[in-house]
Amino acid sequence: MPLQFNTVKLFAGSGTVHLAEQIADSYGKPLGDKTLSVFSDGEIQPFYNESVRGSDIFLIQSTNQPTDNLLELLLMIDAAKRASAHYITAVVPYFGYARQDRKDKPRVAIGAKMIANLITAAGASRIMTMDLHAAQIQGFFDIPVDHLDGSIIFVPYIKSLNLPNLTIASPDMGGSYRARTFAKFFNAEVIICDKRRKRANEIESMSIIGDVTGQDVVLIDDICDTAGTLSKAAALIMENGANSVRAVCTHAVLSGKAYETIENSVLSEMIVTDTIQLNPEKAKSSTKIKVLSTASLFAGAIKNVNEHGSISHLFEIE
Repeated sequence: MPLQFNTVKLFAGSGTVHLAEQIADSYGKPLGDKTLSVFSDGEIQPFYNESVRGSDIFLIQSTNQPTDNLLELLLMIDAAKRASAHYITAVVPYFGYARQDRKDKPRVAIGAKMIANLITAAGASRIMTMDLHAAQIQGFFDIPVDHLDGSIIFVPYIKSLNLPNLTIASPDMGGSYRARTFAKFFNAEVIICDKRRKRANEIESMSIIGDVTGQDVVLIDDICDTAGTLSKAAALIMENGANSVRAVCTHAVLSGKAYETIENSVLSEMIVTDTIQLNPEKAKSSTKIKVLSTASLFAGAIKNVNEHGSISHLFEIE
């Protein structure tokens, strides 16, 4: 007998509506009807305006700030579970709190583990996310994790630039594995910017491991928050004789004065994805930020999950 597939329904969290609409369009199915009520004291209550009984539900919501984005996702999961959804997949393009993946000093929480526990406890059957800050965070979940790889989006774009002397760079030691993964597609050298921090979001010193003289350098990172690390790394690379430097970053958190920092930096461009919706006014006025869509990748992954197909083949680059 042929496989029987349950009805798929896609719903958007209020923090990721734009991307969810694009995913739904790429998938070929409209978003489900959902309402978010906000009480006078600030409490939120999402509810579905249509039946989800027996359906495979995909709830699309990044968990960037404000924290209500995370809480809304948890409440959406709980509501779907209590409405007898057959299978609930939390589609979290950007998994917030991923940088809190270990105890790097005494008496701190492991935030990534706690968020994983919350999503699981709320009733999610599966989570789908992209470019986790640390791949081992997948092990924090006791449910299946589909970890999508952003290189399938970035590599074709980098190839289209036809950079004559391409070198891949990591802005810190922790990102060296990610940089080497990109470098293998181009048979390119890898250089590393070794940084020391005074405290979070504040760099004390930075030095380069490797030669960038005459090179067109592409910095690879997963999260751009204040843009301080990338802008300082770019300046150091240019000071050491590079022809050009640009940055590729999956999740554009862009807090504080990040937009201004990018515009005032020596970066030729900052290439990001739409896992987090940018500030419309600041993004519109930016001359350096280029946004690549993740919609077709997530739509393909959702289709394959529903039809019990392979996810890994979505990341094959010729």
